[in-house]
Amino acid sequence: MKNYLLGCDWGTSSFRLRLINSPDLHLIGEITSQEGVASTFNSWKTNGENQGISREQFFRQQLKRQVDLLSAKVAINLDDISIVISGMASSSIGMAEVPYATLPFPVDGSLASIKRLSRLDNFPHDIILLSGVRTQHDVMRGEETQLIGLLSLLDTLHFSVDNSILLFPGTHSKHIYIQNQQVIDFQTFMTGEVFNLMAHYSILKDSVELTELHTFSGNELDAFKLGINETDSSSILNSLFRVRTNQLFDKLTKKQNALYLSGLLIGAELKTLINQKQWQLILCSGNNLYELYKLAMEELHLTERTTSISADLIDKATIAGQVKIAQNQLLPLPK
Repeated sequence: MKNYLLGCDWGTSSFRLRLINSPDLHLIGEITSQEGVASTFNSWKTNGENQGISREQFFRQQLKRQVDLLSAKVAINLDDISIVISGMASSSIGMAEVPYATLPFPVDGSLASIKRLSRLDNFPHDIILLSGVRTQHDVMRGEETQLIGLLSLLDTLHFSVDNSILLFPGTHSKHIYIQNQQVIDFQTFMTGEVFNLMAHYSILKDSVELTELHTFSGNELDAFKLGINETDSSSILNSLFRVRTNQLFDKLTKKQNALYLSGLLIGAELKTLINQKQWQLILCSGNNLYELYKLAMEELHLTERTTSISADLIDKATIAGQVKIAQNQLLPLPK
């Protein structure tokens, strides 16, 4: 058990706990739930604070319950195994607030901002709580751990990422600028969140159909390309309303329109890269969004300087990052 590590990715609305064999990054077992940081914080405010339970203590109780569930699942006693926690647990609504690291930020994680929490009699685990990174205008929590892990994995493959922009598509897409083995800048694009808001809560919700948005016909992909190219010809605010008129005037089906909307937003995100010709581009996307981003980069003529990272490396990146940071911090592993 001396090589085991518990890696916890505690997001705003999700929770994942993994038992990891550190030397080879082998995943021994994991559990997931929707008990994210936000709901845990709200539960503490409602059920814990008025009983004199500190926020840290309440979060420890919830974490211990999840550790016990994982212990039962893998049939291994997990006492004394250290825990590395990334994501929103270090935020103002998390277990304990930890200041952001600042730029430049070494990609080996050696300057990660952390808080160490010692084991207690009723909680037999040392904790490393990881914070995020900030610029003057932007922040990330969780992505920095994924980045550290991914670059560690790529380093073993002798894959250089210097003078590159790493693209992490998602609800809040990140463009991370790497130079001289440091993050020198990054930008957040609310691409996925705006898509969700437009498709579910705006006037456009009755103009799109979101079922089975993983397989696409040729006509649907043509609508996606139309949306991408529309970002160059008019304001995004005007183009968004065309989702409505596309349906009113029977120009596109509702499913085509959903792809058109996706193309508008992904195109608006990626067109910022067109004039940054001195930077190589590295697309770091799992299977969910990879094909759409790849097609968008083809339409915007970005493919020649773009390299794609395999989905299996992306899936393993957070684990690798948590292990790398634990090693940097000389986190004592149980004997």
